[in-house]
Amino acid sequence: MTQSSFRSEVLDGVRAILPLLLAAAPIGFVFGAVAGGNGLSPLETFLMSALVFAGGSQFIAMDLWTHPASWAALGFAALLVNLRHILMGASLERSLQLFRPLQKLPALLVMADENWAIAEARARRTVLTPAFYLGLSLPFYLGWIAASLAGALLGALIGDVAVYGLDFAFPAVFIVLLMGFWKGRETGLVLAASAIAALTVHKLVPGAWYIAAGALAGLAAAFIPLAPKEQVA
Repeated sequence: MTQSSFRSEVLDGVRAILPLLLAAAPIGFVFGAVAGGNGLSPLETFLMSALVFAGGSQFIAMDLWTHPASWAALGFAALLVNLRHILMGASLERSLQLFRPLQKLPALLVMADENWAIAEARARRTVLTPAFYLGLSLPFYLGWIAASLAGALLGALIGDVAVYGLDFAFPAVFIVLLMGFWKGRETGLVLAASAIAALTVHKLVPGAWYIAAGALAGLAAAFIPLAPKEQVA
């Protein structure tokens, strides 16, 4: 790959992730504010976002945060939340043909829902290049860390972030991602099964088990054969 084509691919990745980066920034800010409210210092918040880099797990950790923290409970909750990454990683790995072995591990380590979705969409249209994935993932990773740090530093000055509607940014981003994978009633069935299972378990079972229940119900629904649509003569 020439230098100009490398630069072009990187810029394509940056342009592709920019809308989701802007949408995820409020989520990172909210996390930083919540972390600060739970007693984490800005440095600890920075390190958590840099090392964990999983918004869902980080928010769950804050929900379960105690003094002193129960590391076993936090680790188990994070495992439940991130079980989906096993399937996401297996799916993405099929698109990394142009990646050298030493490039694959960092690529998977910075995989999040947002850059995974765009990388998968890109791989459906053309070959996924390391340069495009770099432009896709590095700004998103750094943006999440910066937003979290800003929330830790400024969250106390702003107060309750829910007043500004920033807490809705998380579900809004996932709604956008889901629409990109919509395939009709098959997708609707999976979403309905996941939602019903997650809500039911959330009401009946304490902890983060509702996440695993929603994921398993969605997987089960994906294997339900649907009657073929009637052909119009």
